[in-house]
Amino acid sequence: MSWSQRIDAALDERRAADSFRVRQSLSGGNGRLLQMGERQWRNFSSNDYLGLSRHPEIIAAWQDGAARYGVGSGGSGHVTGYSEAHETLERELADWLGYPRALLFISGFAANQAVISALARREDRLVADRLSHASLLEAASLSPAQLRRFPHNDMAALSRLLAAPCAGQQLAITEGIFSMDGDRAPLAEVHAITQASGSWLMVDDAHGTGVIGEQGRGSCHQAGIQPELLVVTFGKAFGVSGAAVLCSESVADYLLQFARHLIYSTAMPPAQAQALSASLAIIRSPQGDTLRRHLQRLTARFRAGAAGLPFQLAASETAIQPLIVGDNGRALRLAQRLRERGFWCCAIRPPTVPVGTARLRLTLSAAHQEQDIDALLEALNDCRE
Repeated sequence: MSWSQRIDAALDERRAADSFRVRQSLSGGNGRLLQMGERQWRNFSSNDYLGLSRHPEIIAAWQDGAARYGVGSGGSGHVTGYSEAHETLERELADWLGYPRALLFISGFAANQAVISALARREDRLVADRLSHASLLEAASLSPAQLRRFPHNDMAALSRLLAAPCAGQQLAITEGIFSMDGDRAPLAEVHAITQASGSWLMVDDAHGTGVIGEQGRGSCHQAGIQPELLVVTFGKAFGVSGAAVLCSESVADYLLQFARHLIYSTAMPPAQAQALSASLAIIRSPQGDTLRRHLQRLTARFRAGAAGLPFQLAASETAIQPLIVGDNGRALRLAQRLRERGFWCCAIRPPTVPVGTARLRLTLSAAHQEQDIDALLEALNDCRE
């Protein structure tokens, strides 16, 4: 089979399974409303949980940073790409989350891949929750270490795997809030098990940081633990993009020497780092508390209204509210019917989620208003099959 035949066969297989992904360009809006041409939709597919992507103070900080530093960093942080704006943001993040150091990365995907590829050796074992993000599982599977996956949030299985003999070191890997189901890891138990086995713990809290806990400090702080490696991302509650790894002084220095994604990538623009500092200031402030309370009220309102709908609503108390449909085609039809009614809700299908669990991954934002929630519930009721 030639390259072209192989590619065409893979694409045909995706189309036949109703799993073919497409992109659509929007002409405006990434918050409460999306726009394409002259038409607008209420947006229920964004990870902009606090509605900060269009906050005027954050936009102004980016503009000021661009005027001061230019629009790009010009190189790797090891060469000329590390600015005062980067250093300030790293220091603020470390202070906020209670770690000695923070290192910035261009994306959460890059941060997860960098940490695992830099740490894992052939004699080591990586033990990951089966529903961990693709970036974590891919990095673990490509590393020289042994990868063992345990059933989702199964603490007995995690304990058994970490108790097995290992010639090297062990790293347990999980998320704070799981992106496709909106449920949480039992982090206090996970941490206790890893501590008892002498292992390290890595937590990706992309969907918890900024959204839950005191000052939005996230899942680990709320659970009262401090994993050896904490990954936070800025494309969700921060409303921007990028990521950071929180760790000890020695681990930070180690990553600066051996994390190839950090060493050989152009650093994020200094203007972006300055915008992220402005976003962090809002998240930590009373304004951030107000936004989180509003989001919690909207989530409770949605769940109460959705209880009577003929869809399986996942057991999530977070801003991620998946409606499990099951069949790929049915999920696509439901998403299309909602779009015709003015709601942007994306169908998530395998391989992103397990076969037979296609869903609408509804995400709520503090940018929404109560009437948005009520209108969505009414539209879902109208779309029942």
